[in-house]
Amino acid sequence: MKLLIATRNKDKIIEIKEILKDLDLEIVSACDIPDMPDVVEDHDTIKGNAIKKAEECAAFSGLFTLADDTGLFVDILDGKPGVYAARFAGEGCTYKDNREKMLREMKDKTNRKAQFRTVVAFASPAGIIATAEGKVDGEISTEEIGTGGFGYDAIFRATETGKTFGEMSQTEKEKISHRGRAFRNILPKLMEVLGS
Repeated sequence: MKLLIATRNKDKIIEIKEILKDLDLEIVSACDIPDMPDVVEDHDTIKGNAIKKAEECAAFSGLFTLADDTGLFVDILDGKPGVYAARFAGEGCTYKDNREKMLREMKDKTNRKAQFRTVVAFASPAGIIATAEGKVDGEISTEEIGTGGFGYDAIFRATETGKTFGEMSQTEKEKISHRGRAFRNILPKLMEVLGS
């Protein structure tokens, strides 16, 4: 049984494959599907974007599909960048551009509370089956700490560990990460439908 992960982000693919490694499924990504069109993420919620990606990619590929969308919600910035976390520093920006913009925006701020949220959507070619959410509380550090992970990992300090995601091993991060939690929360539905 094939399961499509609706992303071309190689860092995400590695992380998700690791989370799903115990399932008896052949996991493919959008990189493996010829002519897979890019989904325009035009919803104003991460749930809306995850559902749209899952539905469109499942319909195009004819495969059961998992899609996720993640947002970083910073209290003092009124929840920004939120759904726009990946393009916080503008279209075509790098992970580093986003981190540097965040550190500039947070300069001299005392309230540094933030939350990562991921919604994962599971769809068949006929439509959406289920969604699940994962969250992790933390704060924005005052500088980059650690070289692991990707995205905002080096500046997001998780409350549960006191470490940035950038300081954690992949195994440590998976245990508490928003994406890890969201994918673990969807697993029962996945196993029920795919019998894995």
